[in-house]
Amino acid sequence: MKRLLISLLIGLMLPAPTQAGVRLKDITTIQGVRDNQLVGYGLVVGLQGSGDSLRNAPFTEQAVQSMLDRMGLSMRGAQLRTRNIAAVIVTADLPAFSSRGSRIDVGIASLGDATSLMGGTLIMTPLSGPDGKTYAVAQGPLAVSGFAAQGQNEALTQGVPTAGRIPNGALVEQELPARLTDIGPLIFELRNPDYQTAVRTADAINRYAQARFGKIIAQEQDFRSIQIDRPPRMSIPRLIAEIGEIEVEPDMPARVVIDERTGTVVIGQDVQISTVAVTQGNLTVRVTETPTVSQPGPLSNGTTKVTTQTNVSASQSGGRVAVLSGPSLRTLVNGLNQIGLKPPGIIAILQSLKSAGALHAELIVQ
Repeated sequence: MKRLLISLLIGLMLPAPTQAGVRLKDITTIQGVRDNQLVGYGLVVGLQGSGDSLRNAPFTEQAVQSMLDRMGLSMRGAQLRTRNIAAVIVTADLPAFSSRGSRIDVGIASLGDATSLMGGTLIMTPLSGPDGKTYAVAQGPLAVSGFAAQGQNEALTQGVPTAGRIPNGALVEQELPARLTDIGPLIFELRNPDYQTAVRTADAINRYAQARFGKIIAQEQDFRSIQIDRPPRMSIPRLIAEIGEIEVEPDMPARVVIDERTGTVVIGQDVQISTVAVTQGNLTVRVTETPTVSQPGPLSNGTTKVTTQTNVSASQSGGRVAVLSGPSLRTLVNGLNQIGLKPPGIIAILQSLKSAGALHAELIVQ
C-alpha cells in the first residue's frame, strides 16, 4: 500500500503530456513558390473497341485526320470506322523550379463517348500553360484502375475506366523563368491560417535565430504570413532548410465539420457545449398495400376486379433524455454515445445545438 501511494504521488507531480510539435515545413509554404497547371488535348490509341464512336464524336475524327496528315497520310473524305481511338484531356502540375528534361506525372480523362481507356497509349501531346506556351510533352501507356465489361444482357463497371494516369509521363521542355532569389522577401505562409499559430511560429524561429545568429529574424505580419530577414552570408535554400526543421505546436479553432452525404462528423479538440438536455427519437411510418381479388357471386353479371387493402402503422423508438456537457472532447463524445445515436441523429443534434446557441464552435456543413 505504501509503495502504491508513492507511485500515485509521483504520477501527480509529473507534468501533463503536451501535444507534440510539428515541423515548420509541414504546416507552411513559401510565398511565391508554387506549382503551375498545364493542360493539353490528345489521343489515346490501342483500345480494344472501347474508344469513341467517330460518328458521335466529330472532334475525335478531326484530330485523327490531322494526326495522319502530319505523318504524311491523306485521309480527307474517307469514312473512318475505328473504335480503338479516344480523345482525352491531359492535365499536369509543373512544380516550381523544374528543369528541362525532368519528368512529371500527368492525368488523363476521356472527352468523348469512350467506355474504357484500359490498355491505351497516349500519343505525343503538348501541354501548355495559361500563356499558351508549351512547357511539357506527354506520352506513354495509361494506368487505369477501373474496368468495364459488358455482355448482351448484363454490364459490370468498377471504378472509373474512362480516367487514368501516366506516372512520369511528361517531359519538361521549357523552364519557368522564376528563381528562388527573385521571389522578393522571404515569407512563410501557414496552410491553416491562425493568429496564435503565426505568433508561435515567429517566436520559435526567433528563439532558434537568437541562438544561431545572435539576433531575431522573424516577424508575424497577419494570421497567415511570417516574414523572415535573411542573415548575411547565408543562402536562401540553406535558411529555408534550417527553419523547416523547427517544431511548432499549431493551434486550431473550434470547428465541427459535417458531411451529410456520407454521414461523417469530425469534432475538433476545443469544441465545447453548454449544459443542455437532449432527446432524440425516430418516428417510422409504414404503409402496406395488399392486393386482393374481388370475386362476384354466382349467377351474377358482375366482373372480377383486383382491389387494394391499405394498412398504415406508426412506431417511434428512442426518446431517451440525456444531459450533454462538453468541457472536453471526450466528455462530449461520451454524452453522444449514451444516447445511442447513429450518424444522422448526431448530425441533427449538432445542428440543433448550434441553433440553440449551445454549441461553441464553427459548424461547417459540406
